[in-house]
Amino acid sequence: MHCPYCSNTDTRVLDSQVAEDGGAIRRRRSCNQCGKRFSTVEQMQLMVVKRSGATEPFTRDKAIAGVRKACKGRPVSEDDLARLGQQVEDALRSEGWAEVPAHEVGLAILSPLRELDEVAYLRFASVYRAFESADDFEAEIALLRAESRLAEPVETTRDVVATSSTTGAVQPAPTG
Repeated sequence: MHCPYCSNTDTRVLDSQVAEDGGAIRRRRSCNQCGKRFSTVEQMQLMVVKRSGATEPFTRDKAIAGVRKACKGRPVSEDDLARLGQQVEDALRSEGWAEVPAHEVGLAILSPLRELDEVAYLRFASVYRAFESADDFEAEIALLRAESRLAEPVETTRDVVATSSTTGAVQPAPTG
């Protein structure tokens, strides 16, 4: 490690600490030539394997660039996109990938984008999954509707409140 002050390569580690929830190591260093101290942060580099076989470092900005286009005109803020980018990176790192196929990056985007904005999700999915007809859109919309119905709470008889027709008083529904 080069000293940022004198460029000497002879430095020593004084202290090491786990940082960023285990995703990085922060090291406090000292230069043996000039005596100055400095800190470094070491982080595992997540690499993306493109379809061509070429690899490049994962960057959140590139991952959300397509999402930003899908969100154009939608009520999605830059902070929302930044959180989505963090969620995607966290999901990929938690899978233990050192080199992640580009296809997996797209898959990791779909779920948090669906939760953020369904219209933006449909736009992104239509490009990512190469929708070819209106039928593809209809099938995806039907799936979204089915999943939202499953997520809605089911009303039980205990939740129902009865109103007396003679007094107008609200009474709890009978139990048992």
